[in-house]
Amino acid sequence: MAENPIFSLFLPLALGIVMIGLGLHLSLADFRRVAQAPKAVLVALGVQTGLLPPVAFGLAWAFGLPPELGIGLVLLAASPGGVTANLFSHLARGDVALNITLTAINSLLALLSLPLWTALALALLLGSDQAVPPPTRKVVEVGVLVILPVAIGMGLRAWRPALAARLDRPVRLASTLVLAGLIVAAVVIERQTLATYAAVVGLAALLFNLASLLAGYAAGRAIRLGVPQATAIAFEIGIHNGTLAIFVALHVLGMAGAAVVPAIYSLLMYLTGGLFAWWVLKRALPRAEGLRSA
Repeated sequence: MAENPIFSLFLPLALGIVMIGLGLHLSLADFRRVAQAPKAVLVALGVQTGLLPPVAFGLAWAFGLPPELGIGLVLLAASPGGVTANLFSHLARGDVALNITLTAINSLLALLSLPLWTALALALLLGSDQAVPPPTRKVVEVGVLVILPVAIGMGLRAWRPALAARLDRPVRLASTLVLAGLIVAAVVIERQTLATYAAVVGLAALLFNLASLLAGYAAGRAIRLGVPQATAIAFEIGIHNGTLAIFVALHVLGMAGAAVVPAIYSLLMYLTGGLFAWWVLKRALPRAEGLRSA
């Protein structure tokens, strides 16, 4: 999926425009607030780097996945949150400033954690001692795709607040359309992969996706964070950067089989992410607001 022109050309452009829209809702004060309360960042990074890869190993062994598929699942678990995590969080009224902060820090942390977890997967599942170089280029790409457009949107909000207010509704609608388009495109493009591998690895990928989303949300609520902050954490560690995992599988490891799990996951996460966003908007967020007003 990462090699398809729709995703390699259209997706970065569309997400860049969406990220400008997210910046329209943010100010430097939002990021200062995150920096002053680092508990959410520490919990999210702890779950991402310390909990999810072992869960992936457990699922690989529980389902008896072939080595390359198991490596793909661990590789996915070690990948940071994707850019679309910010979009999901925005649509679900999550704390987008926290999301963007987590995406930036998590991507940098992946320079160390992703090679370590992938090397461990190669050793345990394939008996290989192959070294895995840090995915520096991909991390830079994530930074450009996230930070620069958000800065443009924040500048518009600071210098042209009336224009930023007028753009709010159209940008939110455009974000929803982009997400819907991604879901349709992913289903069409990955239909052959789904037909071939869904029975082998589909359930494992789905369970890992649900475990990531729910673990992030539960961890946030367990330390008494608000629903917006818990939602941000859930999407940051539940919407993994499948493109990065596919890139490492194909171009670093040279394992086409290891790219299968991230490809299927990248489809499933749009569906489960959408359902989770609906649940937050219809159930969790109204309930939390009701408790605060009581």
